[in-house]
Amino acid sequence: MGVGTNLKKLRSKTKLSQQEIADMLGLDRNTYTNWENETTDIKSQYIPKLAEIFEVSILDLFQEGQKNQFVNNNYDNKNQDNAIGQKDIQQGIIINITDSEAAKMLSSQLEELIKSLKK
Repeated sequence: MGVGTNLKKLRSKTKLSQQEIADMLGLDRNTYTNWENETTDIKSQYIPKLAEIFEVSILDLFQEGQKNQFVNNNYDNKNQDNAIGQKDIQQGIIINITDSEAAKMLSSQLEELIKSLKK
């Protein structure tokens, strides 16, 4: 089971459609669908936003057999980062993580980065 399967399960639990999530991320539905089907890798710039939408840690997106808990399944579009969706200025890298230790390390580092940016 990979990140695509986790995305499907999380989306099912939140009762959001692929289109709704794609809209929150400023993407075409096909792009998001390809992530769930694992036909393309998720660009790293979207990983923190996906964790925020599903209200899980970044690591939860990558771990197998997750039992995810949700506190609030509503997503406020007002909190959406204005830079997301402006495809003409987006840049990023694609990270394909197959090692759980690497996923843990990346998750920890990204969470620290996000916290420091919010200050």
